[in-house]
Amino acid sequence: MPRPGSLVPRVGAVMPRRHLPMRPAWLCRVCAAQWPCPPARLDLPTEFHGHSVALAFYLAAAMRDAMDDMYRLGGRPDKATMHARFLGWLSPTHPHGTERHRPPGAG
Repeated sequence: MPRPGSLVPRVGAVMPRRHLPMRPAWLCRVCAAQWPCPPARLDLPTEFHGHSVALAFYLAAAMRDAMDDMYRLGGRPDKATMHARFLGWLSPTHPHGTERHRPPGAG
């Protein structure tokens, strides 16, 4: 039995589909854009909230898997393009927009 005040999906309600990669093409299963697609780029930081390093490791591992898949399919992935696609969109700042603490005198 659900707790009072908890959200319960309506019978017949359609749950939103998660934007996940389809291997070996690394296209989104929902929108067919290159993964991580724009909706996944919105969802992933929320899913990993407070764990930005874990998100970066997850995406780096996904990038490596995507490159391995591309090699297996006879392609030659461009490392800079793959880095931009999988990691380049991550923000180097905290979620609240404040920069990370830097020691005095650090650039």
